Amino acid sequence: MFPLYDTIPSIRKPFVNIMIIIVNVIVFAYELMISSMDWSGEVLEGFFRTFGFVPEKMFYAFPIVAMFTHMFVHGGWSHIIGNMWFLKIFGDNVEDAMGHFKFFIFYITGGLFALFFHVIFNPFSPYPLVGASGAISAVMGAYFVLFYYSRIVSLVFLILPFIVEIPAFIYLPYWFIIQVLNGLLADVTGTGVAYWAHAGGFIYGVIVGMRVRKKRYWY
Repeated sequence: MFPLYDTIPSIRKPFVNIMIIIVNVIVFAYELMISSMDWSGEVLEGFFRTFGFVPEKMFYAFPIVAMFTHMFVHGGWSHIIGNMWFLKIFGDNVEDAMGHFKFFIFYITGGLFALFFHVIFNPFSPYPLVGASGAISAVMGAYFVLFYYSRIVSLVFLILPFIVEIPAFIYLPYWFIIQVLNGLLADVTGTGVAYWAHAGGFIYGVIVGMRVRKKRYWY
């Protein structure tokens, strides 16, 4: 189920959400520039290992900077396009609910919590964690709590592709369960996707979303 758009328009211009997308695109453009001049791939690999978060580094040189920079580095076209598309769909409404500054703080802390969750399950991993998906998962978790009544217009592939409106209170928990199941499977088979970061980010978003909803009387 690939989301196309949701049924709730944003009230205010989502300046922070747009800014985050722009920063991610700029960083990815820089990666493409490095790649175009780096035939061996060593420079780009060094970039990922410097600005991505490598869990095993915690035991000899805790990468504080990478805790933040990993959220703005992506591993390829499908990686960044998918992440930015999800952020575009779900981020504007959550920014509406929280306000610009609080949304920015929430986004960053959501990415940090997702990173923490990933490290719990992969403490000795030598592979750099990159991508905004952990922080975006937090946005999706908050969206689930604050806008459960929304509908997610999605492209579904069965025998033929078709478009269907799926209630957010079905779409988002289903997405979360898939991340957990894939995380359990990845623990056995191994994969390049940080499913536990997705799950952790979503949990954080639900917790924060519940506090926002209670404080602002969202129904």
